[in-house]
Parts: sequence; C-alpha cells; structure tokens
Amino acid sequence: MKSHLFCGAGLMALSVLSPAAHAQDAEPALQDVIVVTGSRQQLATELTVTPDSGPLQGGDITYLSARTPGGARIANGELSGQMAYRGLFGERLNLRVDGQRFASGGPNLMDPVFHYAPAPLVAALVIDRGVSPVSAGPGLAGGANAVFKRIDYASGDAARYGYDLSFGARSINDSVSAGGIVGAATDTWRFNLLGAYEEGGDTDYADGTIGGTSFDRSVFGVSTGIKTDLGEFGVDLRRQNTGRQSGNPPFPMDIQYFDTDFARLTYATDIGGASLEASVHYTDVAHLMDNFSMRPSPGMMAERASYADATTRGADVALAFAQWGGELKTGLDTEESEHSVAITNPNNAGFIVTPFPDIRLRRTGAFAEWTGPIGSFESELGLRVDQNEYEAGDATVGSALPMGPRMLASAFNAAVTDGEDTTVDAVARLWTPAEHGVSWRMTLARKQKMPGYIQRYGWLPINASGGLADGNIYVGDLGLKPETAWLAEAGVDYATPRAFVRPTLFIRQVDDYIQGVAFDATPGVADSPVEMIAAMNGDPTPLRWANVDARLYGLDLDAGYDFDGPLRVDGVFSFVRGERRDIDDNLYRIAPPNLTAGVTWEETDWSATLEMRAVAEQSDVSVANSEAETPGYVVLNLFGDWQVRDGMRVSAGVENLLDQVYRNHLSGYNRNADSDVAVGTRVPGPGRGAFIRLSLTH
Repeated sequence: MKSHLFCGAGLMALSVLSPAAHAQDAEPALQDVIVVTGSRQQLATELTVTPDSGPLQGGDITYLSARTPGGARIANGELSGQMAYRGLFGERLNLRVDGQRFASGGPNLMDPVFHYAPAPLVAALVIDRGVSPVSAGPGLAGGANAVFKRIDYASGDAARYGYDLSFGARSINDSVSAGGIVGAATDTWRFNLLGAYEEGGDTDYADGTIGGTSFDRSVFGVSTGIKTDLGEFGVDLRRQNTGRQSGNPPFPMDIQYFDTDFARLTYATDIGGASLEASVHYTDVAHLMDNFSMRPSPGMMAERASYADATTRGADVALAFAQWGGELKTGLDTEESEHSVAITNPNNAGFIVTPFPDIRLRRTGAFAEWTGPIGSFESELGLRVDQNEYEAGDATVGSALPMGPRMLASAFNAAVTDGEDTTVDAVARLWTPAEHGVSWRMTLARKQKMPGYIQRYGWLPINASGGLADGNIYVGDLGLKPETAWLAEAGVDYATPRAFVRPTLFIRQVDDYIQGVAFDATPGVADSPVEMIAAMNGDPTPLRWANVDARLYGLDLDAGYDFDGPLRVDGVFSFVRGERRDIDDNLYRIAPPNLTAGVTWEETDWSATLEMRAVAEQSDVSVANSEAETPGYVVLNLFGDWQVRDGMRVSAGVENLLDQVYRNHLSGYNRNADSDVAVGTRVPGPGRGAFIRLSLTH
C-alpha cells in the first residue's frame, strides 16, 4: 500500500490523504486520475483531503483545510468555522458545496459556506491551489469544493446497491455524529438518499469548559439522475436544520436556528463532439439568533433577537470542445442574492431596526478557459468578465429607538444605494509533465472581488464583521471599490518512490483591499452620531470598512519520506506574511507560521500516527486595528486506523495528548459570561479528548 503513496508528483502527505477521495465535478485536464489500489494522483493545481483521513476534530470540515499547505481555520464555533487560505478568507475564497455557490444567511457568518457540508456527507474537500479556475466563478484567491458522497452510475442494466456511512464520537464535548448515503444505480439511472445528524455539549479545555459551545444539526435530502437519448438529467434536493440552540461564544448572539433549503437541477449532453453542461440552483436560508438563550441575559431592555434571511438563485451553462490542440471551455452564469436582517427586542414591540434592509446583489458573467500544451508545458488560460449590480431598500427604525439611529437611517435612505461595477479575472497556469520525478509550475493571475453587502450597506454601527468575531463595531461605506489582486506563484513537485516535496512561493498584491480602519481622524472622541451610538454599545472606537492597499507573500509546502519498512514521515508547512502598502503596518488577522508533521507506522491492515502541530507566535500584528499578539504552541495528537474487513474501517485516537491550553490566532474573542473563559479573551482550542469513528462502505 505505501509504495503507491509516493508514485505521483502531486500526492499529499498521508496524514491528509485517503484512498476514498472522490471528485466527480473536477476538471479532467487539471488532474491525473490513475486508479492504483484506490489512491489518487494529483497535479499541482489541486489538493484533495478527506474527512476520514486524520483525527476527528469536529463537525465543521474546515479543520481539514488547516491540514493542507497554505490552509488555516478560523475557529468561531463548532459549526461556524471558516476556511482561510494564504491569509484570505470569507467571500474572497471561491467556496462551493457539491459544486453549488450560494450566499450565507448570517451577517456575522455564523453559517459560512462549509457550515452546510457536514463531515458524514463529505467524500472529499477539493482545494483549488493558488487561484480558482475562471470556470468555477469569481473569487479573489483560491477556493474549495466540498464534494458529497454518491453512489454513481453502474456499468450494466442490473441495479447496484450501495452505501457510504460514518459514525463518530468525541469525548471532549460528548458529541456524536452519524450520516452518509444509501443508494442504487444502473447504467441509466441513479438514486441516493442522504442524511446526517450531529449533536454535542460544551467543549472542555485544560482550565475548564468553554461555555455556550453546544450544537445540534441535521440534514436530509435526495440526489437522483437519469440518462436518456436527450442527455443526462439530475436533481439534488436538501434540507438542513441547525438549531436547538447552537452556541457561538465569539459572536454577540447564538444560533437559535438555521432552516435552509437547497435545490439544483443539472443537464449534460454531447453535441457533435462537444460537451454541454447546464444547471439552475436555488438556496433559501432563514435564521434566528439571540443574546439571552445560551448566555446570561444582559437585562430585559438589552435583550436582542435578530432575524436574517438570504436567498440565492442562479443558473449556468458551459460548452467544452476540442480547439487549438487542447480543450476550450466557454460559458455563461448568473446569480442573484437577496439579504435582509432585522434586530428586535422581544420585550418591546417598538424596538425594531433593519441594519441591512432588502439588499439585492446581481451578477452575470461570461468566461473562456483553454487547457492544452504550449511547447513543453501543459497550461490553463482563462478569462472572465462579470457585470455586477447592487441595490438596497429603505432602513426601518422602530419607535423605541433613540434619535441617533433615526438620523443615520434618514441619511442612508437619502443616499444613492444602487450601482454597478464590472470585474475582470485572468488566469495563466503553466506546468511541465513529470520527468524524472520533477514537475515545474507557475501561475500568473489578476482577480477581482466585489465588496460584500455587510461592508457596503452597514449603515448602523453594530458587531457585524463578516465573521471576524473580534468584538469590534463596524460601519459600512457605500463608496467601496472592488478589490483587485495580482498574483504570481512558482513551485516544483518532486517525487521518487520513497520521497516527495512540493514547495510553492507566492506573492499577491491587492489594490483596494477592504479592511476595518478608524472611523475618523479622532478615534475615541465621540464627535459623530456613529461614534456616539458605538460608545453607547460599549465600543468608543468603531471601525469603518475602507479600501486600503495590501501585499501578501509566503511559502507553503508538503513533504514526506518513506523509510525501508513500515515507517514514514509526512509534513505540511505554511507561512504567509500580510502587509499594508498604504501605511507602515501589518494586515489584520493573518495566521502565524505553522507546521504539521506526523510519524506513521503502517502495516497491511492498520496504522498508527503520532502527529505534532507546531504554531509560531504571531507578533506581526496590525497596530491600526489594535490587534493582540499570540504566543506559539505545540499540540500532539495520537491516532490509528484499522481496516477490519473490506468496507469496514475503525479510527480512534487522542487529540491534544498533553492537554495544552492554546489559542488559535484566528479564533474570535469570548463574549459569553457563563464560561470558564474570561470575556474578551480569545477562545481556546479543545483540551485532551478521545475520539472514535466507524466507516462503512459497499
């Protein structure tokens, strides 16, 4: 088995790679898919990691991204973690769930994209390394697709039945999870039922319990397909319920529920040697959060319940055909998202305010992407143009609110809140076929991203930070410009039968980077309605979203060595540095250098791994944002794997073996007073705990 792990130039470290990786929706030109006892070879444009390939570390699959080069996790809650990649996160990344793009419902990203990808349903997390291809949609940086499990079409007309299930438990929060798919298929139809359920209590750490971290989530749905003379038709329907009070201590409120519906129709056919793919999709998110159900009440007059809704509609069509010695893919796509947020006091009918009133964002894009040989190189060349429109309704302020919010609402309603912008993305990737175990690669790209609705339309100073969870109060700016990034990266993949290493150097220069800055030139002096309102809400130095200039650069790599025998070592290293170019300062919320390395003893049916995660201190912090430094730490994990029989696998282990108290630099600050974690300090990582996971496939 282990001899296959080093046979390709792009193989991941075994600590993050599983033979169960599926990537039905990935571009064939960007992957070298060779079935060798189930292992999958990968080119440098893509990384694949699976939920069952390492220790079970939560229901949120973003912990997987922290196990890949350049990846990190923003740990804002058991179900609210965000993926970060080379210093960027949130809407800057092109994130998809089973190939579908959609808008999150919570203004604080309590439901980031991968909130809707429970680990029991995910076959693989496929990461677009460096940048996303233009065919995947707009985005400033790389991206990722959480590919769901599936019983795909069979090879004959006899029905083939199958399942892919997983069951897990963690002692650190008394959590349990169960889910997966069951289905049947022939060569002309497929039918899959999917479902998952997860729940857990508050998380323990060495010094006590992190209060308000319990959670509850369930998903159920169906995925079907049929092949006819007219082409292949597919239907995916899914319902997700997050509720029964799922806590988020870094946020000003906790989740009472997310009720979310997904629908997607797909079509594919061949036309005269060309392949045509089309889809329409719909997502609707209904969300309630409050500040008193899972934490001490701030008093009847200060109790808040916030209702948020987000709806996404989209459609796309793409045509791929042979051209110029390679494949040319062209397409059109469109998306429209609607957002509304209302804050209420359940004890006062006159207290209602709409900080994000009936926001509507529309995008229509066209792209062309060619893959093929250029001299001795393989290449991907892409161009994308998007027309973006945005508008907002009138802000509403109830009779119980004071004059300050009324003044700001009147000013917002009198302002021009609609507009449009055109964004242009261009990507050029070149790599050499592997020769003597070596493949060289290079990427040049220009990418743009529109301001988010929170950044543009936040007229009321509140704790809506788009997932930063830093305790700051922010206010938007109607005049924000799109972010424009220029990227260059270069790397090499080197592999022998015993060893591999894949380093990448990168630099990304971003014009009009959007970040919170001091509201005015006299921070701390309440000489404006915004500062007065912010001061009454506990923050006398509010921030406003503004365009600045930034630069991010760094190095990441993965490597491994297979000794003569059952022993091997694997590692992943990530370093990124973020700087302001307009002033002498560092960028805000950048992950420190980190290394994950494991020593594995592997026999035919079982393996055992001792893993170390070492994170450096982060002293390169933003002075302008009053960012606090964080110390370094080392965490040890011990886990193993036993292939009981074909189709049955058991994994177990201990995370944080030495019960270290550590704080992820990207974690939010605790705001739940009913906790052993002091209010205003970073939420710590989990303490020592055992896990077990059972995987069943057929």
